[in-house]
Amino acid sequence: MNTADQPNHRLPNFNNASRPVLEAEHLRKEFPINGTNPFGAKKVVHAVEDASFALYPGQATALVGESGSGKTTIARILARLYDPTSGTIRFRGAPVKLKGGAAALREYRRHIQLIFQDPFGSLNPLHDVRYHLSRPIKLFGHARNQDEVNEQVLALLRRVSLSPAEQFIQKYPHQLSGGQRQRIAIARALAVRPEIILADEPVSMLDVSIRLDILNLLLRLKDEERLALLFITHDIASARYFAENTLVMYAGQMVEGGPSEEVIQTPRHPYTQLLLAAAPDPDRIKDQEIGLSTIPARGEIPSLIDPPTGCRFHPRCPHAMDICRQKFPPRTELGNGHWTNCFLYNGITARRMSVPMR
Repeated sequence: MNTADQPNHRLPNFNNASRPVLEAEHLRKEFPINGTNPFGAKKVVHAVEDASFALYPGQATALVGESGSGKTTIARILARLYDPTSGTIRFRGAPVKLKGGAAALREYRRHIQLIFQDPFGSLNPLHDVRYHLSRPIKLFGHARNQDEVNEQVLALLRRVSLSPAEQFIQKYPHQLSGGQRQRIAIARALAVRPEIILADEPVSMLDVSIRLDILNLLLRLKDEERLALLFITHDIASARYFAENTLVMYAGQMVEGGPSEEVIQTPRHPYTQLLLAAAPDPDRIKDQEIGLSTIPARGEIPSLIDPPTGCRFHPRCPHAMDICRQKFPPRTELGNGHWTNCFLYNGITARRMSVPMR
């Protein structure tokens, strides 16, 4: 059944670890376009459509897709930088009040923090490391005096492997490398003592040589702090390494999801197959066995001002049928928490089916 038809829909806990700490239910986000014809229909950007998923303590979930697919929009909705057009956010099972005022917003952000893609742009160049890390400690009342503030700042630097910490505390962003700046951004997020970290492509602007170090740091902190971590990336190959669960998003629509090993070893949606064909993995089963070598990389992500009807991937899909142009496919459960929204699998035993390739 389509998730939109079930208002109380809950995604399964893939690893049976615990109850979700954060849930998104049927999120939709539209951005109005200013300057449109006042006598014509108002235009909007259809950035996110009917997105539902859950984050669990001690687990990482990768949100994968091309640029412009709506990944960052979802992160900013969860961080309460944007309000959803419709849908519900649940924290510890309770709906988050979207109009609760500044006090309620601050209390919510005590538990959820966002790490931005650009570490230099997210740090104020006029302030040193001490200021960036001490400010959240003071704002959220985690220290009683300046000595405790200094002690916690030094401890944060050591937690993100910036040692000796005393050498970094008075430095400014321009005096740090890209990797060091991103470690400061991670330390600043940890200063709040959150339960959830939203990492928006945290390594895409870093040198290749240090990306793995930053990913390993996030994984270590996730395990040590039992953090629920949303890892946003356009690189589906890194999702298998980093995340227990993977969600695939295209043009604002979620098209496949489940345990990372399942999604990447046996991709079902043609878009997931296209992403994997562009990022071959020697550890994955042979590409030709699942048809990856024959997926044509045609077209580009559509305009979200006037998106295609039905499944938004159908203009690029080699298997598109008439029904794909008419409506968005319902979710098909593939077993073990793996699911896809694709008419190729609707009403059949999808787990046993191999996708017909042209």
